[in-house]
Amino acid sequence: MSAALTTDRFASTPEPPYHAVIFTSQRSGADAEGYAEAAEAMVALAAQQPGYLGVESVRGADGVGITVSYWRSEQDILAWKHHVEHAAIRARGRRDWYTRYITRVAKVERAYDWFSKAP
Repeated sequence: MSAALTTDRFASTPEPPYHAVIFTSQRSGADAEGYAEAAEAMVALAAQQPGYLGVESVRGADGVGITVSYWRSEQDILAWKHHVEHAAIRARGRRDWYTRYITRVAKVERAYDWFSKAP
C-alpha cells in the first residue's frame, strides 16, 4: 500500500486504549497494477468493518512497506483477519506480491501528537 491510498497521511484515532496492527512487508515487484488495485480495495473494505479506526501506510523505493491499521479491539482485528475477501487477498499476496512480511498486533496505551504551526 502507499500513503496515497489514504485521504490523510495520519489516521485520526480516539483517545487510547485501542489496538494497532503493524504490517511490515517486502514487495516482490511483480504485478504492480494488480497489487495497487487490491491494496485500494482492502483499505476501502477495512474501513467498512466494525471497530476500524484508520490506517497509515508508506512504501519505500526498495519495496519495503509499513502499514499500521488501528482498531477498537482485538476481536475487531480477528474478525478482519478472518474476513473472506481479506483472507483471499492475503493468500494472493503470499503467492504473487510479497517475498516476506511480518504482522504485529499491539495495544496503544498512550498517544500524543505535535505539528508545526509555521506555514
